[in-house]
Amino acid sequence: MNITDFLVSIRRINKMHESMLKEICEEYELSLLEANIISFLHNHPSKDTARDIVELRMLSKGNVSRAVEVLIQKRLLEREPDQQDRRKMHLSLLPASRGITDAIDDKQNVFFKELFSGFSEQEKQQLWKFNERILKNADDIMRRRDI
Repeated sequence: MNITDFLVSIRRINKMHESMLKEICEEYELSLLEANIISFLHNHPSKDTARDIVELRMLSKGNVSRAVEVLIQKRLLEREPDQQDRRKMHLSLLPASRGITDAIDDKQNVFFKELFSGFSEQEKQQLWKFNERILKNADDIMRRRDI
């Protein structure tokens, strides 16, 4: 495998994931970014700030801020100030988002089942371990290069 093949595989997986989210967007009248934010908060309950979303999903701060406002207006999301640092706002999904998060869970189950078709449980575990190492290396490189 060369670098192009590696990067293409990452992009294809990302496109598959976006395609899954787009189906949810159509059903629930959401933008792709709004669905991404709901998915992120649902899948990462301990990462509950706009900054977490921006950093981990590598999205634009302004776009995330606008989408968060829209989700609050749609009554799918609420924000609360941090008890220690009032400047920090925590985001949480409201009960009205339950149908969306259930749809996300269903689509993600199908996504993983299809993506890992033919893989043994041991192979999947190896892949997760390799992925953790790759991500750690990428984070180290980004920190060194101040990216």
